[in-house]
Amino acid sequence: MIHGSLTGLKSSQVKALERIYQRRIPADQVVTPELARYLSELSRELRRQVGLIVDRGGKVLHVILGDDRQIVIPDLNRFGLDRSGLRGLRCIHTHLKGEPLSQDDLNDLALLRLDLMVALESREDGLPGKIQFAHLIPPDPQGQIVKVQDVASVHALDVNLTVFLRGLESELERDRAESVDLGDSREKAILISVSQASLREVEDSLDELVELARTADTVVLERIIQRPRKLNPRTLMGEGKVKDVVISALHKGATLLVFDQDLTPVQVRSITAMTDLKVIDRSQLILDIFARRAHTLDGKVQVELAQLKYILPRLAGKGTAMSRLMGGIGGRGPGETKLEVDRRRIRDRISRLEKQLKGLGRGRVQRRQRRVKAGVPIVSIVGYTNAGKSTLLNALTQSDVLTENLLFATLDTSTRRLRFPQEREIIITDTVGFIRKLPVSLIGAFKATLEELEDAHLLLHVVDLSNPRFEEQISAVDRILRDLDLNHVPRLLVFNKTDLVLEEEIAPLCRRFEAIPVSAKKRESFEPLLTELEERFWH
Repeated sequence: MIHGSLTGLKSSQVKALERIYQRRIPADQVVTPELARYLSELSRELRRQVGLIVDRGGKVLHVILGDDRQIVIPDLNRFGLDRSGLRGLRCIHTHLKGEPLSQDDLNDLALLRLDLMVALESREDGLPGKIQFAHLIPPDPQGQIVKVQDVASVHALDVNLTVFLRGLESELERDRAESVDLGDSREKAILISVSQASLREVEDSLDELVELARTADTVVLERIIQRPRKLNPRTLMGEGKVKDVVISALHKGATLLVFDQDLTPVQVRSITAMTDLKVIDRSQLILDIFARRAHTLDGKVQVELAQLKYILPRLAGKGTAMSRLMGGIGGRGPGETKLEVDRRRIRDRISRLEKQLKGLGRGRVQRRQRRVKAGVPIVSIVGYTNAGKSTLLNALTQSDVLTENLLFATLDTSTRRLRFPQEREIIITDTVGFIRKLPVSLIGAFKATLEELEDAHLLLHVVDLSNPRFEEQISAVDRILRDLDLNHVPRLLVFNKTDLVLEEEIAPLCRRFEAIPVSAKKRESFEPLLTELEERFWH
C-alpha cells in the first residue's frame, strides 16, 4: 500500500514505488547508497517527495508519496514506545530543493518519537545530494530537545546505527528516570489549565485537580497554566502550544493529559489527532473516581449511566479514551458501521440502566417513607469533598464508614442512628462530597444523595476550617444546594478539623459564620453540637 495520492501516476511509476517494499537496509546503516539513489531518481521523476518508515531491522513498513513540499506520515500508534520513549522507527524522505529539515519535520520527530528524521536531497540530475538528519536528545540548558546534523553525501554518512541508537536510548532513559520512576505502572499525567479567570482562581482549581489525580492513583509530573486572550474553539489552547505540551509530556514519560476545563467532543478529537497520549478532562477524571469508589448496586448503576452519557457524543474519531474508529471521509465502510453499532449499543444500555435506576429509586422511596412515618428526625451531612463528613459520622454514631484522606472517599449514601438520652434518636445520613465546577452531566450520579437531602429536617454543613480556601468551599456548597432547590431545608454550619487551627482564631470565625466548632477526631468537642441538635428537635 502506498500512502498518499497516486493521481496522475503511470502504472510503471506505481510499481516502482511498490518495489521499495522489497528492499532491506542493514540494521547498522541509516540508508544504503543504492536505496538513496533509487529514491532520489524516483522523486525527481515524479517531482514529488517520497518517504519511507523503516524499523530497526531495516524493513520498510510504509512507503509515502507526498507533494513537492511535504509528506504526510500515516498513523504509527500500533508501534509502542520503549522505556526511553522512542518508537523504534525512522523516517527517510527526499527534498527536491535541497532545503533543510522543516519545523514540521522536527515536530513530527518529537511528536511521533521517531529514532531519526532524515532528509535526502534529490538533485536535478536525479542523484542524491547532501543529507540532513535529526534525533531527540535530553533537554539541554536552552531547552532544546532535538539535534540536527549535516552530512555532505550518502557516502560520507558514517554512522553505526545500532551503536548510535543504543547510546541514545541509554541517555534518554537516564533522563526520564530523573523525573519519573520507570518501574511505576501508574498513569503519569500532565495537568493543564487554559482559562481567562484570575491566576489565583486557576491555581486553586489546579490544586484541586492535583488532589483528584491523587485520588485516581495518578502521578502528576507537571502543571501547565495558559491564560490566552481568546480560547481556541478547536484545541482550547493554540495548536502550536498543544504540540509543545505534547512534546514535553512525551519527553517526560507522561501517559495522560488532563485538562482542568471540560473539553468538547471536537476538542478531544483535535488534540488526540496530534498524539497517542490519552486526553481527558476534569469531568472524566471525576467519573473515573466515581467508577472506582461506587460499591452499592445503586451507586454503580448511576456512575455507569453518567459515564455512558458522557462518552456517547465523543464516540468518534481517534480519541484514545473513547474509540479508535474513524468516521467521515476516508473512514466509511466497515469502520463506520462498527461505530454506529457501538452508538446503538450505548443508547440501548442507557435505556436499560435508566429503567433499572427507576426500580432502585422505588425501593429508596419506600425506605424513606417508612423513616418519615416513624417520625424520627433526619439529619443529612453535606459539605465539600474531604471535609471530614464520614469521620464525623463515625465518631458520632460509633460506626465504621470508610474514611480516607482522598476526594470522594464516600460515594454511596450511609445511614446511621444517633441516640440521645430519654430514648430519643435521630437518623444521620452521610452523603457524597460536593466540588467546585461540578459538571451538569454528573448531577445524575448524585441522585440517591439528592433524594436523601430532600427528606432531611436539617442539613449539617461540615466545613474543613483548616483549609485556606474554606470560604470559597462554603460558597460552592451553598451554590450547589441552591441549584438543587434545597434552600428550604434548614442548615447548621459545623466547622471541622479545629485541632489543625490556632485556638485563638476559632471563636471569632464561629461567631462570624454562626458555626459550631468540632474536631471529628476528638469526641469531647461534640457537646455543643449535640446540645444544638437536641435544642432544634426537642426544645
